[in-house]
Amino acid sequence: MTIIDHAGLRVTDFRRARDFYTAALGTLGIQLLAEFEAGGKWHAGYGDKDGPTFWIDAGKQVPGEAHIAFVARSQAEVKAFHMAALANGGRDNGPPGLRPEYHAEYFAAFVLDPDGHNIEAVYVGPPEGRT
Repeated sequence: MTIIDHAGLRVTDFRRARDFYTAALGTLGIQLLAEFEAGGKWHAGYGDKDGPTFWIDAGKQVPGEAHIAFVARSQAEVKAFHMAALANGGRDNGPPGLRPEYHAEYFAAFVLDPDGHNIEAVYVGPPEGRT
């Protein structure tokens, strides 16, 4: 069961942030589902077959005040997320790897998005190849 209905961030450069999230989240199977202008601001919604649950909106937000962790389905997806994020304007904030201080099988990567928000991809489960 999902416990978060939706999350959103304000971004200072909408197009740059849209390109960053489209590339990085695409590696996790999360797609850009909606993009529109309303109230003089651009909005983009990301999600899966159930609809958008993560939104970015043009505006001003204090850099680094947000942290969002996206679910990955494998360690390979965590690694792909990290690479795509860095290739699209993100900055490394913790390379892919185990974080046993959180959980024995917590495998995550952290990046700072173009506005300085701490964005994480996390897979909790046995390493690939182990049954």
